[in-house]
Amino acid sequence: MNQMEKIQALKKEKDAAILAHYYVPEEVQEAADYIGDSYYLARLAASLKEKTLVFCGVSFMGESAKALNPGKTVLMPDIGADCPMAHMAQPEKIKEIKETTEDVAVVCYVNSTAQLKACADVCVTSSNAVKIVKALPQKRICFIPDEHLGRHIAALLPEKEFIFNEGFCPVHASLASADVAKARDAHPGALVLAHPECKKEVLEMADFIGSTSEIISYASNSSCDEFIICTEEGVLYELKQKNPDKKFYTPSCPMCCADMKKNSLENIIRVLETGENEVVLSKELAEKSKKPLDAMLRLAQAKEGEKR
Repeated sequence: MNQMEKIQALKKEKDAAILAHYYVPEEVQEAADYIGDSYYLARLAASLKEKTLVFCGVSFMGESAKALNPGKTVLMPDIGADCPMAHMAQPEKIKEIKETTEDVAVVCYVNSTAQLKACADVCVTSSNAVKIVKALPQKRICFIPDEHLGRHIAALLPEKEFIFNEGFCPVHASLASADVAKARDAHPGALVLAHPECKKEVLEMADFIGSTSEIISYASNSSCDEFIICTEEGVLYELKQKNPDKKFYTPSCPMCCADMKKNSLENIIRVLETGENEVVLSKELAEKSKKPLDAMLRLAQAKEGEKR
């Protein structure tokens, strides 16, 4: 029995589903039941019937899945897979802003710890942030933890006043405009597709800005057949799966999240066999961090309904 066959057998035995982010290794995406960006996976986790969820991503994703599904077992293939940006805000500072600023909503990027979510009024992802922030009644928005995503949203919503936080994704923030220019020189016919976690200087060079799922959709529907992808390199697997006849390039600056790459087939098998690396949240933290997640899902669903 090979690893894939063993995983399939263990899933049936343990009544488990495997969820994977686009940034994990290719073989893990291949083994997963569901692959997506943070919004899709957050929404999906709240609807699955399986009793055990194996979350192939980083720690904040497992926490969100547990908060949304307190009665289910959530396992992380590697308990050390974390997101530096998820910790880049201080609850004390957020509390101070809420106490001293009138008409303010704390908007928390889903790429954050449960402790930070517990301080927020609503969560957002890169794919739904503009819609949700626009729908909020408050004029002032305290956006945590990612400054680059916050500033991108602020530019699209000039009617709101933003308070920014000095957080960032080390992978996306490492990309400079010079790296993109070099890639454009090498591939002059390619469109530049960038994630909004990138710095402003990179976004200004992009032909399209969107979440991982939006980048995949844009490339798949575009008449162009060459693209420079400015986000974590794991997304190339899905791009190539959906578009075998198109060409995808990456900037010279390596865009690889070491934490996402900690997920492996061996780790999936181990946690399914042993039940180790279970995500545990206190009842109080789970309830507090669930409220902004529920608000996100409710507002996103409402906005989607308006479009139908």
